[in-house]
Amino acid sequence: MGAGHDHGHAHGGPPPTGTAAAAYRGRLRIALGITLSVLVAEIVGTALTGSLALLADAGHMATDAVGVGMALVAIHFANRPSGGRRTYGYARAEILAAVLNCLLLLGVGGYILFEAVQRLAAPTEVPGGTTVVFGLVGVVANLISLSLLMRGQKESLNVRGAFLEVLSDALGSLAVVISALVIMATGWTRADPVASLLIGLMIVPRTLKLLREALDVLLEAAPRDVDMDEVRAHITALPGVTGLHDLHVWTITSGMPVLSAHVVVDREALDSAGHERMLRDLQGCLGQHFAVEHCTFQLEPGGYAEREARLCH
Repeated sequence: MGAGHDHGHAHGGPPPTGTAAAAYRGRLRIALGITLSVLVAEIVGTALTGSLALLADAGHMATDAVGVGMALVAIHFANRPSGGRRTYGYARAEILAAVLNCLLLLGVGGYILFEAVQRLAAPTEVPGGTTVVFGLVGVVANLISLSLLMRGQKESLNVRGAFLEVLSDALGSLAVVISALVIMATGWTRADPVASLLIGLMIVPRTLKLLREALDVLLEAAPRDVDMDEVRAHITALPGVTGLHDLHVWTITSGMPVLSAHVVVDREALDSAGHERMLRDLQGCLGQHFAVEHCTFQLEPGGYAEREARLCH
């Protein structure tokens, strides 16, 4: 027997109902409804007060609604069955949605920063009392949405993108309230654009972090919680294993890590009993120490890789 293949499953994968984000579909829908309601309220508030901070928060609410909507659409496609040329289905749709969410957030953050600088140079009057009321509505609504998405953002980049949208909204609404209170107490109208600056500065760093993680998935980098040297050490320490090459670990979508490897073993381990035992040991090793959902192993006798390379050339 020259080589063997096995697909083994370890703990840490997505729930039986689909991808990790699928379990939070209902909560995302509720968050979307809340966001749309607050967006309408803040547009009305901006028309009544002329507050840039409130306008900035309303603009962010609009992108938040788009972002949460994209997350829901991505979940729908990601959980469609695989088939044909799309052997992993549309699971990566969730990661693409996370990237698009990042681009939306960066665009909003840049616009807010630009407008805030303009208003610092030429501040305008803002009625503080009315602005406080609309700002508090945003704070309360966003806190409810945050509580709905808190757990899911730890399990899915797609949900985390929506969570960051809502978190930035919550911080923005809080900044609106504080700036309005400062204006009421001191008459310092530049508090409004200063609050807008803070909103923009809070959005950008978190967005860049999420974007980096999403791009790592698209570039098929190893998951951050998987130490490649440790995986290699665990596999090569198994009895009968003499070498390892073509080791790859990547992520299809959040909660769906995948591993493949060519494992070089003693020839006597490649009889029918040894072959089965070796695959069982490899699966047990990874299942016990690493949260890898899907494993593919090719077992090879010593020298097989060199002969295979010559044949391929």
